[in-house]
Amino acid sequence: MPTLTKPISGWGRYPVETCTLERPERYADLKPASDSLIARGQGRSYGDASLNENGGVILTERLDRMLALDVKQGILHAEAGVTLAEILPVIVKQGWFLPVTPGTKFVSLGGCIASDVHGKNHHHVGGFGDHVLSIELIMADGSQKKCSASENAELFWATVGGMGLTGIIGEVTLKLIPIQTAQMMVRNQTAKNLGHLFELLQDPAQDDRYSVAWIDCLATGDELGRGVAMFAHHAASAEYTAADPLQSKPKRSRVLPFDFPAWVLNSFSIGLFNNLYYKKESSKKAPFLCDYDSYFYPLDTIGHWNRMYGKRGFVQYQCVIPEGTALAGITALLNELSASRRPSFLAVLKRFGAEGKGLLSFPQPGFTLALDLPIRDKGLFSLLDKLDHIVLQHRGRVYLAKDARLSAESFKTMYPRYSTWQKIKQSIDPANRFSSSLARRLNIEGAK
Repeated sequence: MPTLTKPISGWGRYPVETCTLERPERYADLKPASDSLIARGQGRSYGDASLNENGGVILTERLDRMLALDVKQGILHAEAGVTLAEILPVIVKQGWFLPVTPGTKFVSLGGCIASDVHGKNHHHVGGFGDHVLSIELIMADGSQKKCSASENAELFWATVGGMGLTGIIGEVTLKLIPIQTAQMMVRNQTAKNLGHLFELLQDPAQDDRYSVAWIDCLATGDELGRGVAMFAHHAASAEYTAADPLQSKPKRSRVLPFDFPAWVLNSFSIGLFNNLYYKKESSKKAPFLCDYDSYFYPLDTIGHWNRMYGKRGFVQYQCVIPEGTALAGITALLNELSASRRPSFLAVLKRFGAEGKGLLSFPQPGFTLALDLPIRDKGLFSLLDKLDHIVLQHRGRVYLAKDARLSAESFKTMYPRYSTWQKIKQSIDPANRFSSSLARRLNIEGAK
């Protein structure tokens, strides 16, 4: 298999590391060929999860066939390299939708499982791995093993959320959910501060299948954490009476052609955007229809939107705080962020349900906050260490798929099921062939 050695990065463009890339053209060629390697789908994890400095990286982007779709039962069988963007047009017109989706559709099936991605409906249906019927896993010795919640279950739940460190996910069988239309029925509720926002997200009378909240990170004082909660469900046929209710028009996309200068995103420009956005969303008093792309994937309409943060890149800091102390913990995080005068261009709050079954899965009952922070200087990392301290104080954890700088000590405190995962890893990959820069940084035992 041809190889190419070059610098690559995750979506945050930090860090940048030199890796040896291998790209199999056929599924039959997908096998571990290096002593140290990690699989990489679309490279949309933000930090170093799909990097392997001075080691091998297997690109699965060409292994993207949809093998079968049972339109009666809503079961998709596909190679792990296929993206959600390729799947959606096929399944939506048949009256099906993804059971869980992250905030971008430009991710692979394999990546969704390795990160056990979550969506705006986690408090109702759990994470992506809860809807995977089976996977075919390519092991360190090149053998193939079918895994599911009932077959090789320990290996299955070590792989769901396992960041690609148990093997290469080759094929996936996924259970879909039925829909009647391609539209979403959305209802916005304005919150005057963080406490009000929490009340809205926890109110059964307000709740819907999907919920998410945007937060104005520059608001302070009595308005700290003000935002907009957005509740939605797939519109029923009675709510959207078009001639072809499952028809979805592709969204026009524009590509950001260059890196923004460092001065563009500052307190003034972000504050101006936040005020305009708050007023715009607050004006939507009545429930309204919108296409699923606009609700689930608003940033996907801007190609290379990560260039907004400049050449140095950015860090997305995403954490979860358990339900009992979530309000206090997230209040402390926003106060620390405000005191640092490092505004986050994007801040998103979601509610989580039951803890993920994957041994290294991120979700636990509570609330998750995601912040986008541009890298201007080394002072950012001191701030992130302070945020880690707050998260640890409140028994929370940081999302590995977004992380680029967490310490090994903090990781092992945040993920108490790591020791169970470690035993499985050592039994199936004693030579530790599947490794990554993230694994070595977090000192996951056995990593070379």
